[in-house]
Amino acid sequence: MPEWLDAAREGVTDLVGDQAGEWDLEGLLPVETLRTLGKQGLLCAEVPVEYGGVGGSSADSGALTAHTGGLCSSLRSVMTSQGMAAWTIQRLGDTRQRQEYLPRLTGGELAAVAFSEREAGSDVAALTTEIRADGDTVVVDGHKTWTTVARYADLIVVFGRYGNEGAAVVVPAETPGVTVRPVPNPSGCRAAGHADVDLDAVRLPRGALLGGGGQQLQLLVTTALAYGRMSVAWGCVGILRACLAAAASHAGTRRQFGHALAEHQLVARHLAELLAAEQAATRVCEHASRRWDDRSPEMVIATVLAKYVASTEAARGAAAAVQVLASAGARDGHVVARAYRDAKLMELIEGSTEICQLILARHAVAQSH
Repeated sequence: MPEWLDAAREGVTDLVGDQAGEWDLEGLLPVETLRTLGKQGLLCAEVPVEYGGVGGSSADSGALTAHTGGLCSSLRSVMTSQGMAAWTIQRLGDTRQRQEYLPRLTGGELAAVAFSEREAGSDVAALTTEIRADGDTVVVDGHKTWTTVARYADLIVVFGRYGNEGAAVVVPAETPGVTVRPVPNPSGCRAAGHADVDLDAVRLPRGALLGGGGQQLQLLVTTALAYGRMSVAWGCVGILRACLAAAASHAGTRRQFGHALAEHQLVARHLAELLAAEQAATRVCEHASRRWDDRSPEMVIATVLAKYVASTEAARGAAAAVQVLASAGARDGHVVARAYRDAKLMELIEGSTEICQLILARHAVAQSH
């Protein structure tokens, strides 16, 4: 385990303190807290040291992500977004672009990734956002929905069509023509800065176009989604750990009919299933991170599997935790009440449960031949 990881977890714990419930109720994270973590390179922990990052492996980054997810899923969502942006720039950007943008992401600036549209989520062929060259500039037109962190972002990595192919472009949020409209009252990860983003004839230098554009659209989006799925999966491990701790503590001290709740068999079943869910999610994430760090050909399918298992187990586990705590856990702002809402959102983002099932089913069929 690298030396930076223990200090990072301790630092996140200190920064969050007991404020996660308040942040959730207000629907806002303190931007200075985000910038503090960003300047430490912890919002995108896999960025190499040469660009100001900590150079963490997927496993190291996952451990920090799970820890953060257990404290505050909204803050973990910021880590996911920042990491997706950094990963996209690392994979698609040229040397100059990596040197320009990555130090900004490890220096306190915040980034969002925009690819979802009203009629285009996992169906990237339905994207309508247009990126076109115009001399030594590029012009971006389109409308993006549910862009996590956009409310706080300094930079937005926008995916769109580039002629008959695709492209990703780095858009400063203050550029004329960019309008950020916060999503009102999101059900989960309320403080993660979800927003719709309108791009109206946004003109940028040609150098903002990652890798010069003209890449396969599906490959472009999959590049960002792969990192996002891995991060969400580890965040769900954190949700499960928080739910298990809260449920076990409550069941061990709350007494009904002369016995601790944990001694009642039906309640004990919930605790056993929560423990099994946390362990299963942890192991599948560890497996995926090993494949990720090895750059194995199995990396993509292992990541989809991790996201599918961890998110579905987190949704079930959070519901079980609320059941164990009953009215004590049904109060807005309580850790398991937050987890119940946040975990459900994890089944929807970065490829819904159904999309993950389709990918896994196709893989199963392909493996049978």
